[in-house]
Amino acid sequence: MTFRHIKVFLAVCENDFNVTQAALQLRISQPSVSVALQELEKEYDTPLFDRLGRKLFLTQAGREFWQYARRLEGILDDLEKNLHHPQNFLRIGGSITIGSRFLPGYLEKFRQQYPDTEAKVRIAPSEQLEEMILKSELDLALLERPAKSPMLFREPYREDSLWVIAPNNGNYSPGQGLTKESLQKERLLLREKGSGSRDLIDKITQDAGIVLSPIWEGISAEALLNGVKKGFGISILPECLVQEAIRSGEVVPLKIEGIQFVRTFDLVYHKDKLLTPRMEAFLDLCRTFENVAEQ
Repeated sequence: MTFRHIKVFLAVCENDFNVTQAALQLRISQPSVSVALQELEKEYDTPLFDRLGRKLFLTQAGREFWQYARRLEGILDDLEKNLHHPQNFLRIGGSITIGSRFLPGYLEKFRQQYPDTEAKVRIAPSEQLEEMILKSELDLALLERPAKSPMLFREPYREDSLWVIAPNNGNYSPGQGLTKESLQKERLLLREKGSGSRDLIDKITQDAGIVLSPIWEGISAEALLNGVKKGFGISILPECLVQEAIRSGEVVPLKIEGIQFVRTFDLVYHKDKLLTPRMEAFLDLCRTFENVAEQ
């Protein structure tokens, strides 16, 4: 087996098991892809695909091989990138809230400490960042919810709260309590499914027997906050985002009886990732940032 075999196998999987598309992606002929797959199966004396009609499906052995293949690809890509950019290049991902509110401060302090290190940053929903780490497109990420892939290591490093806020239009008073039943009847403005905030909200409300049906879903927490200010409904947003709007009286905080929305932010990287000194330094800065910032 060669690295080329791994690349071919993964390309087929990534292209919905379409050999033609995999060949186009790799810029090789379709027969070359088929031969590479056959060579793999012959070497391990086991079928990696079920061939049903013209479609391919992974066998159990194929699924296990896929897990190892992704790990090997990540390690080899990581080796190449580190050799080309020794000690002075870091690829960092941040989910939406962390990326907009906390990551700039982390990077500013990191740049002061390590001016010779270039940081390439990607802000995106947690699911996208997880996939990028698995593909070795990121060295690490800061996520608002636990990583779902068993191939990723996660370390909670900061606690965060979500607050329920409502328009300051006279219909609500600061600190007013809502029952679980009344929450379901409210006009809700929430983040999109798959975001760290929405995952937390859905889990906590479902555990409490509540079914939420938002009238507005979006990727921008700022847009949701502005929607609340304009009186479109209530929302559940990170504390760091709504504090100023509460202080200025533009929105009012509410409480839900028996429910608190508390989560942790996680430092996430691949379990097989070789942590460079610069990665270790950035991770440690995130862990201790509040103490560092106070000095």
